[in-house]
Amino acid sequence: MLPVVLVGGLHADARRAAVERLLAAVPGSVALHHDLSDAARLGFLLRSVREARGRLDAGEAPLVNDCACCALREDLVPELRRLAAAGLARLAVVELWDAVEPKSVAEAVDRGGGDALRLAAVVTAVDPALLLPCLGNGDDLAAAGLAVAAGDQRTVADTFARQLEYAPLLVLADGPEPGDAEDAALLRQLTSGARVLSVADAAFPAAVTAPGAVFDVAAAAARQHPACARLPQDTGGVPGAEDAGVRTLVWHRWRPFHSGRLRAALEDLCRAAVRSRGRFWLADRPDTLLSWDAAGGALCVEDAGPWLAAVPDAAWELVPPTRRVAAALDWHPEHGDRAQHLVFTSPDLDREHLAALLDSCLLTDAEYAGGRPAWQRLPRALDPLLDPVT
Repeated sequence: MLPVVLVGGLHADARRAAVERLLAAVPGSVALHHDLSDAARLGFLLRSVREARGRLDAGEAPLVNDCACCALREDLVPELRRLAAAGLARLAVVELWDAVEPKSVAEAVDRGGGDALRLAAVVTAVDPALLLPCLGNGDDLAAAGLAVAAGDQRTVADTFARQLEYAPLLVLADGPEPGDAEDAALLRQLTSGARVLSVADAAFPAAVTAPGAVFDVAAAAARQHPACARLPQDTGGVPGAEDAGVRTLVWHRWRPFHSGRLRAALEDLCRAAVRSRGRFWLADRPDTLLSWDAAGGALCVEDAGPWLAAVPDAAWELVPPTRRVAAALDWHPEHGDRAQHLVFTSPDLDREHLAALLDSCLLTDAEYAGGRPAWQRLPRALDPLLDPVT
């Protein structure tokens, strides 16, 4: 089976440096890249295959439903299988285009590889100096010239955040210098479970080319799913981390939100940190798990399905084990897995003010004592966000 490594990230120079490092370190390795930059005008993608000494092949892939990312996924697997059948490559390094998120590509390779391909690793390449500018950039990808489809409504910040949080291995174009302590601290706190290596570190090629290495697609998806994400825990009274001026607030409560007060506080909450994420519940929607995803000053809240406590016992066998484990780790005797679990990370984060603002959005003692019948009569202030009129 031909091992495949995906290298992604918005930072093109860092990404290319990581690819070049692998090509130089692994004899017989090849790199595939689909250039999406002019796909909308041309009507096709430009595909290139190269080795350390230069280009081996080039071709085109037509757009699929005006979606460049869809075309990439449909063209990539056959190209990889062709390389595997030729038996001339020891490693295939896929350099993803700037705004392509690795999740869908990893799943396509895993699903279509059969007995020909082995997805060995997914890497996000990072330039530490561009970390904060990208996370603070709320521009639409279309405005930045990075959209992958006509209807692409993602922003630079949320796209970069997902690239960071999906890959278990981050590769830095250059190791953080002493003056870059804030960048290094921000990266550590945002990706606490990831391994971080310099592109020059000998451990980098070794980490992705270990014999039999297999990237766990299911585990990676669970890391980003709001119901399963292993968010930092507020333990021992410590509300998060602090290093080099970068602070993280881990806010965990059991009482539900009052939709009206939360709606009034949303603007301040989504601007409080360069990155925040998690899961939460509303008194007027007690059975609905809601996801919180904010970066670059923009917030997305979505219905992520029912809380496990709201699922009939007979249906628990249909729930993935990772979801059941995540719920068990955060189970309350009265509310089950329903909980407020939000994590905010930013330089100069005012954790005390932010925690007080979040606490003020919870039901008061009197409102909470009214129970579910009273909660259902509260204003459904977040309905326009969760059930938009189409």
